[in-house]
Amino acid sequence: MSTDLSPRPKSSTPEILTGSGAILRSLEHLGITDVFGLPGGAIMPFYDELMASTAIRHILVRHEQGAGHAAEGYAASSGRVGVAIATSGPGATNLVTAIADAHMDSVPMIAITGQVFSTSMGTDAFQEVDIVGITMPITKHSFLVTKPEDVPATLAAAYHIATTGRPGPVLVDVTKDAQQKSAPFIWPPKIELPGYRPVVKAHGKQVQAAAQLLVEAERPVFYVGGGVIRAEASKELLELATTVGAPIVTTLMARGAFPDSHQLHLGMPGMHGSVPAVLGLQESDLIISLGARFDDRVTGKASEFAPNAKIVHVDIDPAEIGKIRAADVPIVGDAKDVIVDLTAAFADAAKKHTPDYTAWWERLTSLREQFPLGYVDLDDGILSPQMVIERIGQLSGPEAVYAAGVGQHQMWAAQFIKYERPHAWLNSGGAGTMGYAVPAAMGAKVAQPDRVVWAIDGDGCFQMTNQELATCTINDIPIKVAIINNSSLGMVRQWQTLFYDGRHSFTDLETGEGTRMIPDFVKLAEAYGCLAIRVTKEEEIDPAIKLALETNDRPVVIDFIVSRDAMVWPMVPQGVGNSSVQYARDHAPEWEEE
Repeated sequence: MSTDLSPRPKSSTPEILTGSGAILRSLEHLGITDVFGLPGGAIMPFYDELMASTAIRHILVRHEQGAGHAAEGYAASSGRVGVAIATSGPGATNLVTAIADAHMDSVPMIAITGQVFSTSMGTDAFQEVDIVGITMPITKHSFLVTKPEDVPATLAAAYHIATTGRPGPVLVDVTKDAQQKSAPFIWPPKIELPGYRPVVKAHGKQVQAAAQLLVEAERPVFYVGGGVIRAEASKELLELATTVGAPIVTTLMARGAFPDSHQLHLGMPGMHGSVPAVLGLQESDLIISLGARFDDRVTGKASEFAPNAKIVHVDIDPAEIGKIRAADVPIVGDAKDVIVDLTAAFADAAKKHTPDYTAWWERLTSLREQFPLGYVDLDDGILSPQMVIERIGQLSGPEAVYAAGVGQHQMWAAQFIKYERPHAWLNSGGAGTMGYAVPAAMGAKVAQPDRVVWAIDGDGCFQMTNQELATCTINDIPIKVAIINNSSLGMVRQWQTLFYDGRHSFTDLETGEGTRMIPDFVKLAEAYGCLAIRVTKEEEIDPAIKLALETNDRPVVIDFIVSRDAMVWPMVPQGVGNSSVQYARDHAPEWEEE
């Protein structure tokens, strides 16, 4: 992304701009071309400036949460910074969920909020909230700007913080009087961030120690997290993997970091990961963790995770190393740089001692053959959700972008769509935010207008943010939406089936075939100006997907009526060790959720 921080001639006279004008000019210098937002009283001065901009496209959302998730989708699909704008009070608090989501998933994002007049702060003025205080735990940093002369340096610092080290969201809260008053606009500003010095280059001896463990190991696994995608290190990872010849697992956040089609790839680990990936980690004697944080959804019961494995933990955030699992070799650094160095160090170490992973691959191949990823048709006459999602992936191909909501459909989309490149898979991983898919897909389509962009959503998630379809229609953002409609809160229902003796308390949404269909998604989508299709039969699946792919003059919504009894397998229940993974309910001993 183009960022203009080049020095200006000393003889030039600084331009006098309002604080609002300085916000706009700063964003332009930072290379921002698209922003998502919704105006209100405290941010109105900036919107008055923004209206005249020819360099920045503003997408008017229908809810501030939509602006935040759109900024996330924009960033996650392109690697560029997403920008969301809101007014003070409820406008700012409506951004909080998306900011927290971006923080959990390391998404580079700048949230700009208006604030009441500085003279009114602390008086419980109309639409006043301490958004800086509210967001401190869920941002890399939160700024309050009360003077127009501070705007350029603050936004330049926000951009720098959001994009360097471990990426993440930064909030810039600007009082209304700071937006209205004028000051000299000085660019590039002097950025002063005492104590903020992300380590990029890892210590060479640590990398050599990791390489030595790798050549000595008999059952190594590369445990790849979303940090590899954020570091744009997929190409380097492929070279490392093929040089070493050890198996790879890619977490939910790392889908696409390594090609699914590659013979070294075991699949996704974790609660709903493939059996070879789950047991591969569990039985390993060395785990090389690259940009992953040993999340509870991957480790299961942490005390029982990979009990015989030594750990090499590579992360740009030193706070993550040793947080869950002690590292035998801790490496702080940028994933791309570390992977390049580790590849070279392994090649040198292997000249003295060539590792032999033959027996390990025999075990992993056996697991692949015994536990292939698949699904069982329930034979209830209702569509299989796995089949629907699999066909979406097969017909759309690896160059498309897939944004998922949260729940069963998210797991099926992670399992049954084949990802061959980074930035193709967008989802709310750490926060698990329902309502993510539609606005994230919208943001991705703005960032990647030439790609097919799907929102794969559940009927529960879809009802949280579907108002952004109006935004898509009005702004010519032709996303495709697949509603995996099982007329229930599917993942909650699955847990109720397994752990609460089938007591399905308050999970029936009544949106599917044979119910009252409230709402009727086809009628709702048509009201938003979309092409709307309902699919209830297997022979209708492909024609509907193909019609969606051929329609690019408006958004498309397909209401797939699927079985509510379909479940996500494999599964490791919360609170138990990964050795308890079940391929299906009838293929392993009983367990209970802890």
